[in-house]
Amino acid sequence: MFATRRQRGTMYNVSKLLGIDYGTKRVGVAVSDESGSVAFAKAVLPSDRTLIPTLTKLIAKENVVRVVVGESKNKDGHDNAVMKHTHQFVADLERSVTVPISYEPEFYSSVEARRDSDDKFVDAKAAAIILNSFIERTKK
Repeated sequence: MFATRRQRGTMYNVSKLLGIDYGTKRVGVAVSDESGSVAFAKAVLPSDRTLIPTLTKLIAKENVVRVVVGESKNKDGHDNAVMKHTHQFVADLERSVTVPISYEPEFYSSVEARRDSDDKFVDAKAAAIILNSFIERTKK
């Protein structure tokens, strides 16, 4: 799961993660630091035919070892309307990349991101919230 990188003659683990807040119009993207311990908002991409190739290049460029996609549910715990599209997006992405893809439950990540800012970077901030949630939940 970990790649290694040489820095000043020493080796250290590189475990970058990519977080995605999928939407039918825009997709928020976040990337973790090299230790996989904290996420940062990276970009907002259009949800169009360029999305998968753009993400594939970003995953390779950033040496990502896992992708984490927000899984949104209704209040009753069932998939919301966007999840049908999200599942199709994940299936398409799985055909283009070799890294594992995980879902992370998200509850109002976009609302939380908007609380901090009302700019056009909200979707990327929501992706960072999703990815930070995954990091916190899985760290031991």
